[in-house]
Amino acid sequence: MLHDLHDASWTRREGLALLTAALGAPNIRWVGGAVRDGLLGVPVADVDCATLLMPAEVIARCGRAGIRTVPTGIEHGTVTAILKDGPVEVTTLRRDVATDGRRATIAFASDWADDAARRDFTINALYAHPETLEIEDFFGGLDDLAEGRVRFIGDAHQRIAEDHLRILRYYRFQTRFGADLDAEAENACRELAHTLKGLSRERIAAELLALLTLPDPHATLVRMRASGPLGVILPETCPGHLAALEQLIAAEAKQDIAPDPVRRLAALLPPSPQVAETVAARLRLSKTQRGRLVSAAERRPDDTSDPRALAYRLTAAAAIDRLLLLGADARLLIDWTVPVFPIKGGAIVARGITAGPEVARILQAVEARWVAEGFPDSIRTAALLDEELAKAASQGTHGANGA
Repeated sequence: MLHDLHDASWTRREGLALLTAALGAPNIRWVGGAVRDGLLGVPVADVDCATLLMPAEVIARCGRAGIRTVPTGIEHGTVTAILKDGPVEVTTLRRDVATDGRRATIAFASDWADDAARRDFTINALYAHPETLEIEDFFGGLDDLAEGRVRFIGDAHQRIAEDHLRILRYYRFQTRFGADLDAEAENACRELAHTLKGLSRERIAAELLALLTLPDPHATLVRMRASGPLGVILPETCPGHLAALEQLIAAEAKQDIAPDPVRRLAALLPPSPQVAETVAARLRLSKTQRGRLVSAAERRPDDTSDPRALAYRLTAAAAIDRLLLLGADARLLIDWTVPVFPIKGGAIVARGITAGPEVARILQAVEARWVAEGFPDSIRTAALLDEELAKAASQGTHGANGA
């Protein structure tokens, strides 16, 4: 059973009332994810608005009402209204004029149904009146939402031909909202899987990581491999890697550790730093994401012997990745702050050691013992330094200042 939008807290935001007054209730509708998630009783962050008004008129009316706007996508009709309880993207009604599978040429429209017809799935084409919250449903989206069905608007093959990314969006939305599979959508995604090759790497990466962020995408990825799309975007993945992902998802759930898409991507790849580098480059991952993916690929069985030492050597996030991928318990690192080694080289020089390689050697020796003993307090750390200095003196390996 769907929820009443009147019960959704986002519909009572002060900023939305201000925006409605500025643009006029007959001219706007809330649309997309906020409406869909509100009907499902799911928390809503962002709200999108469709409007009959042209972008210039949106900017002018908002300006008169004291609402700051940013022309975030004005060439496509989108203006972002900056409200105190969150920005709202306001987009003029559109219709597609031409598409090539990667981008669309659009024209502004004056009919809500035309705007709805260019959207991907029926559950994303629900429009809510800003005052009455009455739903306008042009393609049976309410029934699909209630029954857990993710269905393309119109012919699935045609919609994918218009934008190939809709293949990956279908799998993500089906994982999140679907109960039963839609045969037409499944067939279209399988038959047109090869078209994913024409998409930008950034768009593929964004959708793949979004899918991997969902609570349990394992069954979907198994289906994607059998149908072909996964082989196109991630040919390195084999059945063994899918099993590794399933085990990782179970470990995250058991240990109450939030899903992480980069960690899950690592599970889908062989534990090879070279492969990780290749995939990170192909997907145009950020420097931080690439570093974590490569670190995860460098995991070794002995990483599990001392989790906190591992976290000190890497980072807590990288250590958690490795431990979970190795099937080990990572809960020891949750909310644990990696300590800072309290001794600097200057402290050793002050004890009479000539600056140079010997200082570094003693510093490393003390640090290694400090880590091995579980990061002891300052008293024990000072004792470790005394012991290493005494050892160096007895071996005659250091030079004293002024000697």
